[in-house]
Amino acid sequence: MTIWFTSDHHFGHRNIIDYCKRPFGSVEAMDEAMIARWNAVVGVDDEVWHLGDFAYRCGPNRMAEIFHRLHGRALHLVRGNHDRKRTLALPWASTQTSAEIVVDGRRLVLSHYAFRVWNGCLRGSWHLYGHSHGELPGTAASCDVGVDVWDFRPVAIDQIAARLSGTE
Repeated sequence: MTIWFTSDHHFGHRNIIDYCKRPFGSVEAMDEAMIARWNAVVGVDDEVWHLGDFAYRCGPNRMAEIFHRLHGRALHLVRGNHDRKRTLALPWASTQTSAEIVVDGRRLVLSHYAFRVWNGCLRGSWHLYGHSHGELPGTAASCDVGVDVWDFRPVAIDQIAARLSGTE
């Protein structure tokens, strides 16, 4: 089982294509490409932490259909500014405003928003965030896991470690 991290899909959100200069001709093409890229890396038994803004201006039936097409046995949501009642009603394994987990012995502080300091930041913990769509660079211990930074797919801890160490 692999644990994956991602953020800011904005499924169903037409304006995000222009706002973030995403390379898709339509919201339908964007949604389908992101579903395919998710499923290309995430296995059916994997765990995914989505750090907010799963969908926006996406009807409840379409949002549920997208959710159920995504691989992963446990999908967690760290709420973002666009995650409203319909998104929260999806069958997430958990929902929270932030989370602290340990992966491969490393404490991770998860939030939709980037922090300048976080619990354990001076003791080796890493901070993973979204929201900024690649416009806010990370630090030696923090990383934007949003789809606009990672070729529209979730990212694993080894990829994050390579980016943070500069060996990517």
